Amino acid sequence: MTRYVALLRGVNVGTTRLAMADLRRIVSDLGHDDVTTYLQSGNVAFGSTVRDAEKLAAGIERALADELALTVPVLVRSGRELAAVAGGNPYADREGDPTRLLVAFLATAPKQSSMDALTVPGGENVSFTVTGREIFLHYVDGGYGRSKFTNAYLEKKLDVVATTRNWKSVRALAGMTGA
Repeated sequence: MTRYVALLRGVNVGTTRLAMADLRRIVSDLGHDDVTTYLQSGNVAFGSTVRDAEKLAAGIERALADELALTVPVLVRSGRELAAVAGGNPYADREGDPTRLLVAFLATAPKQSSMDALTVPGGENVSFTVTGREIFLHYVDGGYGRSKFTNAYLEKKLDVVATTRNWKSVRALAGMTGA
């Protein structure tokens, strides 16, 4: 059995509302074990014998649509992948304020041409490093909430689905998978 985390995009931050009890029930009903949620923002850890993360994500997306009429992108990472993220952050030495250190998880690796063209808008002081399907972000002069270098901006510029978590959440989710 492998531990995974499903990261739901845009849950409980806008108009898409989802009770974590419903999320736990749905993931459990799909046959996954030891299902736990973290915070109210669509993070769920679980164990599964399924080895295909895309299949896991599609199953959760389909169940959310069928049972709750919610269209929510779902990204899945294994405990091993989260351990690599938690251990590979080039800005980890700057983690004093979790609102300034985040990770954008991408559904797929972006095209090289899109990555090469990615720039921080309006002269903001943001450092970023793209590594495979993750973007490590450090907001030097302010928090994520005041920036234009947001999840929506990344999705538009890279043409991929993304969901962003602060460093505290990333570390907690890695811990929930045993990473």
